[in-house]
Amino acid sequence: MEKLSGAQIEAAMASVPDWRRNGAVISRTFQFKDFPAAMKFVNAVADLAEKAWHHPDIDIRWNRVTLALTTHDAGGLTERDFDLARQFDRLQSPPG
Repeated sequence: MEKLSGAQIEAAMASVPDWRRNGAVISRTFQFKDFPAAMKFVNAVADLAEKAWHHPDIDIRWNRVTLALTTHDAGGLTERDFDLARQFDRLQSPPG
């Protein structure tokens, strides 16, 4: 998969408005009611990531989970990162 240009990345960011870009990485922090809810989310993320064979960096802090995506093989962001970010967004149930 080819690395996206700056203009392509900016356009793709519109499809994941809760994600932030830091150089060649996009990331988002998800918040949940408690640790078990956060872990349920992480397990669902792991299932999707394994199916896509594209794995995010995951940071777990009790009820918060931060995911970070980049395509190391391409040396930056690709459409694959944004596809997976959108799938992760659909997993989140409202906190509470």
